[in-house]
Amino acid sequence: MKKPTLRLSALFVSCASLLLACSQTNTSQTPINPSPGTSPSPAAAPQSLPGGNSGAIPIGIGVAQTSNVALLGQEQVAGAKIAEKYFNDRGGVDGTPIALVFQDTGGDEQGAINAFNTLIDRDKVVGIVGPTLSQQAFSANPIADRAKVPVLAPSNTAKGIPQIGDYVARVSAPVAVVAPNAVKAALKENPNIKKVAVFFAQNDAFSKSETETFQQTVKDMGLELATVQKFLTTDTDFQSQATNAINVKPDLIIISGLAADGGNLIKQLRELGYKGSIIGGNGLNTSNVFPVCKALCDGVLIAQAYSPEYENEINKAFREAYRAQFKKEPPQFSAQAFTGVQVFVESLKAINSQSKVSQKPVPELRTKLNEQLLTGKYDTPLGEISFTPEGEINQKEFYVARIKMDADGKSGKFEFLK
Repeated sequence: MKKPTLRLSALFVSCASLLLACSQTNTSQTPINPSPGTSPSPAAAPQSLPGGNSGAIPIGIGVAQTSNVALLGQEQVAGAKIAEKYFNDRGGVDGTPIALVFQDTGGDEQGAINAFNTLIDRDKVVGIVGPTLSQQAFSANPIADRAKVPVLAPSNTAKGIPQIGDYVARVSAPVAVVAPNAVKAALKENPNIKKVAVFFAQNDAFSKSETETFQQTVKDMGLELATVQKFLTTDTDFQSQATNAINVKPDLIIISGLAADGGNLIKQLRELGYKGSIIGGNGLNTSNVFPVCKALCDGVLIAQAYSPEYENEINKAFREAYRAQFKKEPPQFSAQAFTGVQVFVESLKAINSQSKVSQKPVPELRTKLNEQLLTGKYDTPLGEISFTPEGEINQKEFYVARIKMDADGKSGKFEFLK
């Protein structure tokens, strides 16, 4: 039986200064303390949550704070920290605060595995928001699933993420739903587009999944897929691939990669004389791409699963808090991380209304939390969302934005298309 939905109604007060953590381990509050006479080691007996205000409920944030993926992961840290303050200012879970426990996954699979193991075994978190990359999720999420620790993927949009296990869900809409919107927008702007060149990072699971969607969309729309060029997320020189693509004279170029490599690819395409339309995939969906391609970022189209302009109470609060801290509009990756924390908090409150979470052993609470989060509806910065029994997100609102760089070519913004 589904439990009643818990909605947020209060306006958000001003957010204190946030620090983007870049250390390997960073806890913003002290996690649950073991009961007297027990060891904090992974082999320790399961601990119950302390009652009242004597302790906090630990929620893991396992995202990339270092490596070439940090441009995305640091945005997730920002969104999660805003959520921590927001919900604790409103009493946490009926008087018990939450404590976010951060572990840096870096940019590879082993980093994500290490971070998840630490969050599960040492930090005893009740659930995990993470990791940043789909590539990492396919390696780290099975660990959480076997340990029966619920995972909410904040940015894993590749095909097959919820199917990893019963304890895996995502607040990031699948690429198959989001990506085609950008191609439709490009054709609306320029109906004369006929020939398309596609680039993708062959060492990244998400990019490979996304490019499949893009390529199928190109074919479904009756366009010519003129060339497919591969690269690595660690590449910095794209002269060969860019030249090959330009030689087929495409009207549209689509790039599936990350912010650093994708930004450099855009820059080199423009420097080599390409003047046609460019679509960036979800990995380029961050203002951190602006310093990479600078003025040459201008005009790039990117499909979005979040808009700062979405009108509901919690998005207004989130947007105000982010702008107060960072002096710019919040990006999708921050909004999705905030949403991941929100789903855990509201689910914990629903559980607490039936039986006190402070009295449940951690393993039991993890299982109950996983069951509860799949039954709710949540009014989030992304709009109203819910989950399928398998853990796939149900989301109604999607967007397309164009990068508009400032005159100095150093900063810019996403302009959302009507």
